[in-house]
This record gives sequence, C-alpha cells and structure tokens, in this order.
Amino acid sequence: MFKAIIFDVDGTLSETEDIHRKAFNQAFELKGLLWTWDRPAYRLLLRISGGKERIHHFVEQYDPYRSQVEDFDGFIRDLHKTKTEIYTQMIANGEAALRPGIRQLITKAIEDCTRLAIATTTSAPNIAALLQSAYGSDGSGIFEVVCCGDSVPRKKPAPDIYLLALEMLDLPAEDCIAIEDSRNGLLSSSGAGIPTVVTPSIYTDDQRFDEAAVVADEVSSVDFAAVFADTRNETAAEMALQRRMA
Repeated sequence: MFKAIIFDVDGTLSETEDIHRKAFNQAFELKGLLWTWDRPAYRLLLRISGGKERIHHFVEQYDPYRSQVEDFDGFIRDLHKTKTEIYTQMIANGEAALRPGIRQLITKAIEDCTRLAIATTTSAPNIAALLQSAYGSDGSGIFEVVCCGDSVPRKKPAPDIYLLALEMLDLPAEDCIAIEDSRNGLLSSSGAGIPTVVTPSIYTDDQRFDEAAVVADEVSSVDFAAVFADTRNETAAEMALQRRMA
C-alpha cells in the first residue's frame, strides 16, 4: 500500500478559491484600488500560482497602478497581507467547508496509519485557518508535513513543493499519492513523479488532466488502493521494457 497522501489545499481540501477572490476584492477596496476580479477574470488569473504572483501578473498585464508606486514589491506584500487577514477571518466565520469525501478520506488514512502531508502555494495562515475551521484545535496535528507559500522559490507547476514534501517525509515518490484540482498542481506533482488523483474544482473544471492517474468529481469515488496498484504495475512494466531494450 501507499505510505502517504499529499494534499493540495485551495480547490482540493476545500472550494476556497472564490473566498480568495472575494478577499482580494475587499483588500483592493480597502486600499482604494478600483480593481474588481469577477469570476471569469479570476479563472484566468488562477493560471498563475501564488497570491502575490497573481497580483504582480495582473499589474504587469494591465498596468493600472505600477507607474504610481515607488516600492512596487512592498506594495504587493502589503496588499497581499491585507488580503490574507480578510481571508482568514472569512474562513474563521465559517465560509468554507471541506469538499465531499475529504474528511472521511483523512479519517481512514489516520486509522490506516497512512501519513498525511500538504504541498500548496497558499500561505501558512490560510492553511491554519482552514484546518482550525474544519477540525478545531486538533487541526494543526493532522498533517505531519506542511509545505506552503514561500517554502520553495519556484511555485507550481514547478515540482519543487512536492520534492520538498517528499524530502520531509523521507519517502520516494512511488510510495505516495497526491491529490490536486488544477493543471498547474498536476504538473507539479507528476513532475515530482507522484501518481496523482485530480478532483477538479469550480474554477478548474475546464482544464486538461492527461497526466493524472484518475480524474474524479469527488475523492469518495476513488479506489486509492487500485490507483496505487495500477501505477506500481505500470512502473514495473516500464522498467521491464527498459531492461529488454538495454
């Protein structure tokens, strides 16, 4: 059996992306910025991993503000900090729930002594707020390894965040399963060699997931043992073919 499950957070553990969008818009308003990210715009912006990077990309593309700011990087950090404070308060107020099947999957993993990890581009306060909302004070102890936000210099789709999670777990990729909701996330996990289950979110249901081991609406419909066995069989077949060709 596989030894660890590595979860993405936004869109995977919970449908939080629209809460992020609303928090961005509230932060823009507080800072006196005449920006509004509607759902179609945010769907496109989510192709950029990381909140600070998303703001930077938006300004680079549309340049509505950069020429007026002397310390642009500082401006982005401050704006993102405000957005994070708004977001975590929204989560604390109960605006997010775990996606269907996630709680049951985590409970079974704990019962089976399967190790749990997180590999995400969201920030540590966002993760803490979601786990506190979902599990109360016990939330912080559920995941053995948490790799987030600025843990690595290159965000998804680079494999760095998953490679770090594997290093911290001290496990090879083939002993783990990743759960993602986006193409960037899938490219990151599969780039690290981890078999990946994809459960598309409301913002990623139009994306392609060719590299996924399984694509499903909910994790409850996935036979994780079968996924693991299939990927092991495929790896064994590939190794046998390589030996024959050598």
